[in-house]
Amino acid sequence: MKYIEKFLIIITISFIGELLNYLIPLPVPGSIYGFLILFILLATKVIKAEKIRPVTDFLLNIMPITFIGPGVGIIVTASELQSMILPILITVTIGTAVVMGVVCSVVENVLKTDKRSKKNKNE
Repeated sequence: MKYIEKFLIIITISFIGELLNYLIPLPVPGSIYGFLILFILLATKVIKAEKIRPVTDFLLNIMPITFIGPGVGIIVTASELQSMILPILITVTIGTAVVMGVVCSVVENVLKTDKRSKKNKNE
């Protein structure tokens, strides 16, 4: 029963994200709104991470299963994708590099800010 409550929290936030997608005329998926809401709730400690951790751990453990369908689809359409392989590889490589660069910059800034705030607390 306790897992159902924790799962309902995540589902409710996801549903609110989908509602925002319906109500706000921006080309942003509802799942992104849901992630942002969940992030804000976790960052402000409205929801404690420990409260939903068992369900999130379970969802992360079964995540590889969700890639089976797309993987089979790629295998089935491989002959059609062969003519586009070079543009796809270039796009994926550049996209991955950009995402890695942005994530590294954000992590560096967060760590610097965290060090500064800890240093200011100690003074």
